[in-house]
Amino acid sequence: MDSAKGELLVYQTDDGQVKIDVRLEDETIWLTQQLMAELFQTTKQNIGQHLKNVFSEGELLENSVVKKFFTTAADGKKYKTNFYNLDAIISVGYRVKSHVATRFRIWATHRLKEYLIKGFVMDDERLKNPPVKGSAIPDYFDELLARIRDIRASERRMYLRVREIFAMAADYEPSWSETTKFFSIIQNRLHFAATGMTAAELIRSRADYLRPNMGLTSWKGDEVRKTDVIIAKNYLEEAEIDELNRIVVMWLDFAEDQAKRRKQVFMKDWERKLEEFLRFNERRVLPDAGKVSKTSADGYAKVEYEKFEVRRREYKETLAEKEYIAQLEEAAKSLPVKKKEGKKNA
Repeated sequence: MDSAKGELLVYQTDDGQVKIDVRLEDETIWLTQQLMAELFQTTKQNIGQHLKNVFSEGELLENSVVKKFFTTAADGKKYKTNFYNLDAIISVGYRVKSHVATRFRIWATHRLKEYLIKGFVMDDERLKNPPVKGSAIPDYFDELLARIRDIRASERRMYLRVREIFAMAADYEPSWSETTKFFSIIQNRLHFAATGMTAAELIRSRADYLRPNMGLTSWKGDEVRKTDVIIAKNYLEEAEIDELNRIVVMWLDFAEDQAKRRKQVFMKDWERKLEEFLRFNERRVLPDAGKVSKTSADGYAKVEYEKFEVRRREYKETLAEKEYIAQLEEAAKSLPVKKKEGKKNA
């Protein structure tokens, strides 16, 4: 490597806005201390001191952000030189005192504030202008779309949208039970279209206390809880989740379009429209209410969870016991060995 791998430019626009242009390679940038000094308009010694503090304070692990690459020196010879990745560059940028570093902090703080308030930050211009095909610069647009689909298809988000759409129906009455019932019907039809099973059938067929994580593929928190086992989507495989998310998003777009065009739709029409939508998109259509009720499926999953929790507790106790024995054995090795005293002559 003869120069920086990737580019990072901090600048101020004519209207006073601070901008940062980044060109990543393999999802990071590699700069030497000298290149960082040029970036933030300071000395190499200053950069070195800041990096030393970053590592000594435990902010970053040195071996995870530093790599050695061969560089060509002025004498024409190649030498191994330390390069630092984007994590290290950002940490240094928050410590250096210079005009450029101040601009960097203004930019970074604005993005952090936006993230804390909105829950997301986007570089609109980069997303509107994809990299040239075949270049080393990655394009994350498809990942963004997939994540948005997953968010829109989440149960709570979908429930709110369904409720808003139903509210535009000509005969809508704001009844909690009515909305919940319609949501359950729609949810079952969408799950069936993606997997061939209703939500209740998915839970009943896949909840198994003998399987790892009780058969769940996703859950909140560090480990599976009782509230996780009664959510059908938690049992889906990656391909099924992608299929379900696509169907849900397409249907929400269709339903929103119907509502916003002020098409007079009655509550009873929504189920029929969903069936027509699924047939048009060549998806499976649920022929009946399903073979398993929600109450039955939830009850079964909760019983399985109780058995699963007993096994998990026993496993943790066994693991803790093994670790305790290992610690005792390790401690015993460090004890001083007493020398045997020889027999004294009478």
